[in-house]
Amino acid sequence: MLYFTRWKALAVVLTAFIVCLFAVPNFFPEHVVKTWPKWAQRHIVLGLDLQGGSHILLEVDSNSVKKDKLDQVRDDTRRVLRDARIPYTGLALRGEGVEVRITNATDFPNALSKLRELSQPLGGILGSSGQRSVEVSDAGNNLIRLTVPPAAITERVRQSVEQSIQIVERRINELGTVEPLIQRQGVDRILVQVPGLQDPTRLKELLGKTAKLDFRMVDSTISPDQAAQGRVPPDSEILMSASQPKVPYVIRKQVLVSGADLTDAQPGFDQRTGEPIVTFRFNSSGARKFAQATVENVGQPFAIVLDNEVISAPVIREPITGGSGQISGNFTVQGANDLAILLRAGALPAPLTIIEERTVGPGLGQDSIAAGELASYVGSVLVIVFMTLTYRLFGFFANIAVAINVAMIFGILSLLNATLTLPGIAGIVLTVGIAVDSNVLIYERIREEVRAGRNAISAIDAGFSRALATILDSNITTFIAAAVLFYIGTGPVRGFAVTLGIGIITTVFTAFTVTRLIVATWVRWKRPKIVPI
Repeated sequence: MLYFTRWKALAVVLTAFIVCLFAVPNFFPEHVVKTWPKWAQRHIVLGLDLQGGSHILLEVDSNSVKKDKLDQVRDDTRRVLRDARIPYTGLALRGEGVEVRITNATDFPNALSKLRELSQPLGGILGSSGQRSVEVSDAGNNLIRLTVPPAAITERVRQSVEQSIQIVERRINELGTVEPLIQRQGVDRILVQVPGLQDPTRLKELLGKTAKLDFRMVDSTISPDQAAQGRVPPDSEILMSASQPKVPYVIRKQVLVSGADLTDAQPGFDQRTGEPIVTFRFNSSGARKFAQATVENVGQPFAIVLDNEVISAPVIREPITGGSGQISGNFTVQGANDLAILLRAGALPAPLTIIEERTVGPGLGQDSIAAGELASYVGSVLVIVFMTLTYRLFGFFANIAVAINVAMIFGILSLLNATLTLPGIAGIVLTVGIAVDSNVLIYERIREEVRAGRNAISAIDAGFSRALATILDSNITTFIAAAVLFYIGTGPVRGFAVTLGIGIITTVFTAFTVTRLIVATWVRWKRPKIVPI
């Protein structure tokens, strides 16, 4: 066990050196590290509790998701019956579903068959859950009822949360923040942590906007005053302007082009007036629909609607066929920039409500770092003193291995661009103790072999070989516990589990391989007659 070939020894040394090398960027200022090659810029990111920042818990509006689902079923019902040329009356929302009455009894079987095609299995293509998206039933007297079951609403909420996470991540990344943590929490909540962000006001404004952009026509057949008296046409609605003072508009419900057809949006300035604007560009489908709409409505006003507020309502002077345009609406420079960010990131599938908000100041984070450093220093010093007094020279070898162990932990965390939290520091401190335990097992085993009458070299060799099984057993059980904490835990618990798990892997490597290499080198050099423990 004490014999190392030259190549094996070189492999152990190079592995430890390369892994430790990745920890180096953490000891240099960020502006210095940015001048290094990309592969050398990986470093540990301090968590919210260490550098301060913003913690926001968002909740998806389940009622809005349910309403959108019902509206979709109603619109799909209208489309299917119109495509099949089946006359109907009384299409409306009723409770948890949609009802429609077929005019002619002879068309009823065909209508029921066509509408049942809207029902899709939940839980994937195979429909393993046994639930369906819509339940279509005969309610009697030529009435068809389309009911949305609770399972379909739950599935729609789940999809909305997943889509919202992606959009929230894009919006936050547009702000230029470093390493935000965005993850699902529970069924309908999203946790957002942005380290280093001390003023969350702008972040909340960006996250709180649904950013649903529509291009619609203004209904010129009726004035806003007439509409306010209850004479709104069934295909139109009253929307207010986004700017102050609020101005009412009568806007057609039909969407000509939606924000989903945008490929880019950038802030800029109007060359004629110098006011801030947002320029946008459509994809091929959106450009085609926008061109057709402007060709058919020259001389008519159309509205740019964001979250049910009219940003502007210009008149179409000529057909717009280039697939691009601009939005103006008395923006400030930051307002134009924020709107461009929202449009580029996409619209949220449902509104998000902030239900919890915390801001951790940098002073508190610095106190946490100082406390963590103090605990690490005190723990390390006590370990070094104990090992040196108890095992003398071999204790010194163990201290070298423990130092390499800690450096490797930081190297692996840097390689993974992991986020270090205060519980993570606790995991590192605990790892130091675990690493020492492994060396204690080896050294005590060597002592037992010496007492049994073995010579120095034989006792050392037997100590390492016979302690291996015990070391592996103890570390494997601890690693399993760390894995369980990682999979069932959240936030700080996961940070602790990550550093503990990495520490266990490096502990087995350093305590058994690095320490053994150091001892083997010493034995080859000294050829001892007694073991200096």
